[in-house]
Amino acid sequence: MEQTNSIEKQIEDLRNQIRHHDYLYYCLDNPEISDFEYDKLFKQLQKLENENPLFITPDSPTQRVSGSVVSSTFKQVKHNTPMLSLDNSYSVEDVFAWNERIKKNLDGDIEFIVEPKIDGLSASLTYINGSFVSGATRGDGEYGEDITENLKTIKNIPLKLLKNESILCEIRGEVYINKKDFQQLNDSLLDGGVTKFANPRNAAAGSLRQKNPKITAERKLSFYVHSFGQVQGIELNKHSEFLDFCSKIGFPIQKDIKVCKNIKEVIDFLMYLQENRDNLPYEIDGAVVKVNDYNLQKIIGYTNKSPKWAIRSYNFKCNFA
Repeated sequence: MEQTNSIEKQIEDLRNQIRHHDYLYYCLDNPEISDFEYDKLFKQLQKLENENPLFITPDSPTQRVSGSVVSSTFKQVKHNTPMLSLDNSYSVEDVFAWNERIKKNLDGDIEFIVEPKIDGLSASLTYINGSFVSGATRGDGEYGEDITENLKTIKNIPLKLLKNESILCEIRGEVYINKKDFQQLNDSLLDGGVTKFANPRNAAAGSLRQKNPKITAERKLSFYVHSFGQVQGIELNKHSEFLDFCSKIGFPIQKDIKVCKNIKEVIDFLMYLQENRDNLPYEIDGAVVKVNDYNLQKIIGYTNKSPKWAIRSYNFKCNFA
């Protein structure tokens, strides 16, 4: 019994070390060890798990790629909280008009948060007691497709949260492919006589919906958090606090996000994104402006299809010039 406990502890210690290094490498871009040292840890874990299969768990780093092909059709799943769409704005005037609408019943300036709208595919990830248990596409907002096994292959999506502060945690974000990796993928497809993808969004969507997770694993997909469906067990007052929380539990957060004290700062930052979008490592198709305070979001409310407290500034490269 003592030896069994010792082996189980060795396995869990190795998992925690690997999770730590995955977070540093894939989320913070700040590795502490070499690839060789990382591979050594990973092989140690694989060896111990192969010798002790009873200790293998779904959230182990070795279980990112399943050994089987997903069925020919993805199972439909219903989102516990609908994944709503956003209203669009196409000019500076549209953003100012939106600000005036939401200010009508509020006093004082509103604090906003602006995030680049990455051109990818939205996905929802569910964690129970800190472990990733399921994931789905946005679909029509009410129903999505179960793509759990494919999401597990994305290296910067944690299979086990670094901190278990919430009993139930449904994290939503964007699955995408970097410009550099997109070019390499298209080059490899052309070399193999396969039709290339038209754009990074199609590449991300096509890769995420592969029937074989091993193919998805080869596509170098990434993930960034942008919202949540539900988070139980902790209190969050602002969207910026939620993003800080996500960073602490192991998720990657975009660097090009800004909290703005008023609508003028929002417009200035949108202009900054316009001028610098070509320097971003991923493609964007606008930006999302949100009221930062969750209590104000509740007061402002929703339409049937979208939140009134958020707006997407679409294609601002042309219209904000």
